[in-house]
Amino acid sequence: MSRSRRYQEAKQKIEAGKRYPASEAIALAKQIATGKDHQAVELHVKLGIDPKKADQLVRGTIALPHGSGKTVRVAAFVKPDVADAVKAAGADIVGGEELVKEIQSHEKLDFDVAVAHPDLMKSLAAIAKLLGPKGLMPNPKDQTVTPNPAKTVAELKQGRVAFRSDDTGNVHVMVGRVTFTEDHLTENLSAALEAIKKAKPSASKGTYLVSATLATTFGPGISLAVS
Repeated sequence: MSRSRRYQEAKQKIEAGKRYPASEAIALAKQIATGKDHQAVELHVKLGIDPKKADQLVRGTIALPHGSGKTVRVAAFVKPDVADAVKAAGADIVGGEELVKEIQSHEKLDFDVAVAHPDLMKSLAAIAKLLGPKGLMPNPKDQTVTPNPAKTVAELKQGRVAFRSDDTGNVHVMVGRVTFTEDHLTENLSAALEAIKKAKPSASKGTYLVSATLATTFGPGISLAVS
């Protein structure tokens, strides 16, 4: 794969074989960031799990102290008696069975995260084939099926993100943008790593955090020192 001159120049500033402490990695990532200022800062973690085994799936949520820098559109599937509270919490799309029917009719999913009250989950079965492939189906393990949807919506708007191991046993999380301060990125990165550590499945044996890399959207990866 051919890389740009700026990418190659940035890569030369990374010491080969070195695993950088978080604060050093973040300072370097900001320094060598190529492209526009709005690009993301991402954490990529390789886990010592068997992704083919269901009992070794890693998933959870992270309350990033300073948010991800990404504007998240939230849909809330709730009953009318809590609709106002959910709207006040910041939900972009709010509705109950009528919202389910609308989505079923138009097949339009104009949101990034869906939150649902447990009472609405039966109704969501009608659009599960639309939500599922997009990763939008509310799930208790992601805390998006909840008896307190207003609280969850507020947390999502403030920077709570979900993570899940992929088919190769890796986890990818956006921890901010290059415009964030080094301190804010460091605190977000620490929160992400801690959440991933806590999500270790009991069935996973041996080394859990195999390696971790920090990278901006268009920049080269920087190996992190993790234990």
